[in-house]
Amino acid sequence: MTETIAPARGRRGSYAKSEATRQAILDAALEVFSQSGYRAGSLRDIAQRVDMSEAGLLHHFRNKSALLEAVLELRDEQARALVPIESGDGVELLRGLVGLAEYNASIPGVVELFTTLSAEATAPDHPAHAYFLRRYEYTRRNIERAFRDLRDRGLLRHGMTPRRGAVIMVALMDGLQVQWLLHRDILDMAEELRAVFSTFVDIDWNAAGTDAVPESVPA
Repeated sequence: MTETIAPARGRRGSYAKSEATRQAILDAALEVFSQSGYRAGSLRDIAQRVDMSEAGLLHHFRNKSALLEAVLELRDEQARALVPIESGDGVELLRGLVGLAEYNASIPGVVELFTTLSAEATAPDHPAHAYFLRRYEYTRRNIERAFRDLRDRGLLRHGMTPRRGAVIMVALMDGLQVQWLLHRDILDMAEELRAVFSTFVDIDWNAAGTDAVPESVPA
């Protein structure tokens, strides 16, 4: 029995080691791309940070473009841990976005990387073009669903539609990030988000749990 179990353990150990190496590469790539940008950040620099050769790195990621997309996906996973984007709960989504803005203020290099890449990726031949198309469609779709929840609970003020709310929120967050990168000492992204959200949604930013439907909704 031991002879049949031992190889399986070895495979699991090898898989765990490979996953740990892959995660270390992603962490190093995020640092390099955040500090130097995608075009200037080199695979050699990333490989050196994890103490491996460039060829060894390419064993885990076939090229620099694939590594970039994996880094962006990693960043999205981190964001989803703060924002319940797929929950459909409009109140918790808005609170999560404010929390994400607060967190982003602690990682300016990552914010700068995302902002630069999202602008560059409007070119169809950019390696991240398809990624950003998918990301914006996914984000708008889920935010629109959350706004339908707000509307159904009587928390969305007159004149704001779920579709419009989704478009405005994405534009607001991206635009605030650019302004914040230029004027970090005078702009608080989280506070500005709260202020704008409060103009079209009736929620308590400090209360936990489900917000009660207001007795009357503005006509």
